[in-house]
Amino acid sequence: MSATPRTRRRTWRLVTGTVSLAAVGALVAAMPAGAHGKPGHGGGHDHGKPGHGHGRTVDVQLLSFNDLHGNLEPPAGSSGQVTEDQHDGTTKAIDAGGAEYLATSLRTARKGNPYSVTAAAGDMVGASPLLSGLFHDEPTIEALNKMKLDVAGVGNHEFDEGRAELNRLQKGGCHPEDGCYTKGRKFTGADFPYLAANVTDEKTGKPILKPYTVWKKNGVKIGFIGVTLEGTPDIVSAEGVKGLKFHDEVETVNKYARELERKGVKSIVALIHEGGAPASKSYNYDCDSSGAGDGVSGPIVDIAKGITPKVDALVTGHTHEAYVCTIPDPAGKPRTVTSASSFGKLYTDTTLTYDRKTKDIVRTSVSSANHVVTRTQPKAKDITRLISDWNELAAPIAAQPVGHISGDLPGRGATTPESPLGDVIADAQLAHAKSLDDTAVLALMNPGGIRSDLVYKASGSEGDGVVTYGEAFTVQPFSNTVNLVTLTGEQLVTALKQQVSGGNEASPKILQVSEGLTYTLDYTKSGADRVVADTIRLNGEPIDPAASYRVAMNSFLAGGGDGFAALGEGTDPLVGADDLAAFNDYLTATTSADNPLDPPKADRITIMK
Repeated sequence: MSATPRTRRRTWRLVTGTVSLAAVGALVAAMPAGAHGKPGHGGGHDHGKPGHGHGRTVDVQLLSFNDLHGNLEPPAGSSGQVTEDQHDGTTKAIDAGGAEYLATSLRTARKGNPYSVTAAAGDMVGASPLLSGLFHDEPTIEALNKMKLDVAGVGNHEFDEGRAELNRLQKGGCHPEDGCYTKGRKFTGADFPYLAANVTDEKTGKPILKPYTVWKKNGVKIGFIGVTLEGTPDIVSAEGVKGLKFHDEVETVNKYARELERKGVKSIVALIHEGGAPASKSYNYDCDSSGAGDGVSGPIVDIAKGITPKVDALVTGHTHEAYVCTIPDPAGKPRTVTSASSFGKLYTDTTLTYDRKTKDIVRTSVSSANHVVTRTQPKAKDITRLISDWNELAAPIAAQPVGHISGDLPGRGATTPESPLGDVIADAQLAHAKSLDDTAVLALMNPGGIRSDLVYKASGSEGDGVVTYGEAFTVQPFSNTVNLVTLTGEQLVTALKQQVSGGNEASPKILQVSEGLTYTLDYTKSGADRVVADTIRLNGEPIDPAASYRVAMNSFLAGGGDGFAALGEGTDPLVGADDLAAFNDYLTATTSADNPLDPPKADRITIMK
């Protein structure tokens, strides 16, 4: 694959290191509440008027997205769909996403908008499909460069491979272990600045990357501050965040907003990799229909209410949800908060009216809406070439068949706490654990580690029902190992209760369980009481608090990740193969073209509502 030379940036430029991302937040906040895309017009655009750059005010277009996760090719199954509310009260599923279409959408949206800036709110890379993940996400950075992304805040997945790798993605250079992937070609890194205002070196106390940047054009200045969620160490491997400290989002944004203002930047947008949950899954749901911001809940609400009024708008992410909401700032002034789902299925188009005299955003004139990245529009040819080049390198590995299924296995796209794919992964890990130690009795799998669905329909020439290595990689891309530990019955029950209590109470993380473990979740109750303790059975027998059980799980859970401290207390550890190998081995050993795997009923956990 030939090198892709960098082209000269547009006439305006991003100036880094002197202004915070808060200025960017100011732009986003200026959007009027409740300005959402209309049903049936997911690909439409409501842009600022062109040419408004010579009077007192100028309309600046802010295009934003989040949680791409290296999805260069269109995501499969329900992971590649968005739900749209229709005028008659029904909903419609729309196929969406894919870098070729996202690039086209962004380029089309920019037409007629001389003042346009594109920003992202974290997790551009990490947990990526094989096409990107196999090459340490170099393909995704190259695609984002071609899309003219101007600035990105870091997310938790930017730390999956550690600080040094994040720096390499920013600055370029060949991978320290895998080297350069094609002869004579060197990875040049991101053309855009990654911002990490609330991530500091434990020893120096200084941010590991630039905390903010300022976008400038013809006297217009907008500052962007980028932060990831303070809880990143709880959801990333210990090695990935070694030597780093993660700080409070509100305190950090407010600190750099003040610094930006001192430098004369009064229009500020915050890129925050933390989010909320809207009351509806439809991308065009009116988040303010029952009152400003009443249609969203979750961590972003308190964050938005605490961030200084100096910030004009918040672009958020992490929860993979779609919303355009108005949440009042601490002064009670309306401020727009947006999120564009995930995997490049949506982008947000926000018009920010900049007052040249005050150098601030006129919030009453802000408008914002999410738009679908439809697959009916033309593909961006340069992105198609990029994908083709990397696919040529990946093909010998990606196309290898590893198993057979008789129907779709929903995982990431499942609408229930227990998913068919989650059950299969847990069963695979138990089978692998038993091959190491025949005393293993159950396996637990974290839901966040399941990144996609397995779809019956062929994605290439392999044939329907054939699971390829590339498809399996997309499901489990983290390279965790399958670990076996001893837990007491009491610790096991405590771990199950931690699914719905403590840090997981507001947003439960329901572990996927291997065959033989059954229990009831009662959502009419609260906290740990949601797990009905006297219903927990292993192969039909109650759990004995004093007994010992050999339990398989991935290395992330074995380290207490996702708030499962009890799992981190396991003893007598035994480390097996990586989880993807365990999954592939299980599919290969138990399925064939004549004997495909039937989707499990996902009835090991009884749900009461």
